[in-house]
Amino acid sequence: MLSSALTFAIACFALALLLNLWRLATAPSMPDRILTVDTMVINIIALIVLYGAQTGTTTGLDIAMLLAMTGFVSTIAFCKFLLRGGIIE
Repeated sequence: MLSSALTFAIACFALALLLNLWRLATAPSMPDRILTVDTMVINIIALIVLYGAQTGTTTGLDIAMLLAMTGFVSTIAFCKFLLRGGIIE
């Protein structure tokens, strides 16, 4: 039962990732694209964690944590670039 639930969840997040790719291609402005990329990072983190739960490995949690920190910093950097025109002051 757990295996089928994990497979269903992986399929749902994969579909959400594909829809995010479509939104990235059709987004009208740069802030929309930044939010789309941030949402894609969250979906990829979810896929990594679900795959780790399905296979029974703990390495996926470390990778997901590193990706979460990188995604957060990159989102902040993109937003700061849009607001001020530069990242480093």
